[in-house]
Amino acid sequence: MKITTSSIIFLLTACSSASALATDTPRRVLVTGAAGQTGQHIFRKLLAKPGYAPIGTVRSEESRQALLAGTAGIGAADKDAVIPSSSVVICDITNADTSAIDELMNDCDALMICTSAKPAPTGEINEETKRPIFGFPNGQPELVDWIGQKKLIDAATKAKKDVHVVLCGSMGGTNPDNSLNNLGKITKSDGSVTGGDILKWKRKSEVYLINESGCPYTIVHPGGLLNEPGNERELCLGVDDKISGTSNNSVPREDVANVMISALEDESYRGRSFDLVSKPVGDGVRTKDYGKLLKSLDGKNSDYSLGEIA
Repeated sequence: MKITTSSIIFLLTACSSASALATDTPRRVLVTGAAGQTGQHIFRKLLAKPGYAPIGTVRSEESRQALLAGTAGIGAADKDAVIPSSSVVICDITNADTSAIDELMNDCDALMICTSAKPAPTGEINEETKRPIFGFPNGQPELVDWIGQKKLIDAATKAKKDVHVVLCGSMGGTNPDNSLNNLGKITKSDGSVTGGDILKWKRKSEVYLINESGCPYTIVHPGGLLNEPGNERELCLGVDDKISGTSNNSVPREDVANVMISALEDESYRGRSFDLVSKPVGDGVRTKDYGKLLKSLDGKNSDYSLGEIA
């Protein structure tokens, strides 16, 4: 075979094209709780971001249809952003059968956990405090934030590849008496108390991810979640419910989504667990550099010896 200049050019072009195809393969990211408000921010941003092929999970057909129609949470403001129906799947993490979760994770190289038990008023009033009583109609924190999240983490481990798990937790975990832990508690006739303790169950899931899974991880503990636009504030990080630089204890959900997505793209976010809040709009300098934001922690991580674990 005679090797000519044109044949060399052809081979080089073919190799270059093959290389491009290999590097241009979209990252498949499983986003749980994609119909929720924070999860939906993440899911929609990844759909719009080049280089990603996210799969969003929801717990029911009703949630799936609402997400696709743009009527679930933030979707009401994004009806023009079409979501491919093939990108949304029903997967209830509280089911005993984990085969659906395992199958989904086999095709993904990252997992964004945005699933959590959601409190709602029961319609009853506490006779002592005269305040509404809250319950968890779709599953107590033990079932959702511990058992369900553990199933997701186990699926990531079983995938036997470098699955980066990015988990959305909550601030307040260092205080066992945090009022959030009282939501959904049930006093039985014998005086024993069950249910609730959402922050303690979240903490149990996080410790399991860190110590038992073997997966690279990033854990974000946002403060009070705001349904306000992101990309407008200076963000602040801290650990153990202490954040310097602001007395504000809240953060827009969209900014939480931005930080969690940055964790997928910046290796320095791996192996980190921290708290996140924002300054009020107009106070400080709007955060644009998420690598610089992480460096503000000076290497600190959350201390799980503080507080209580369920």
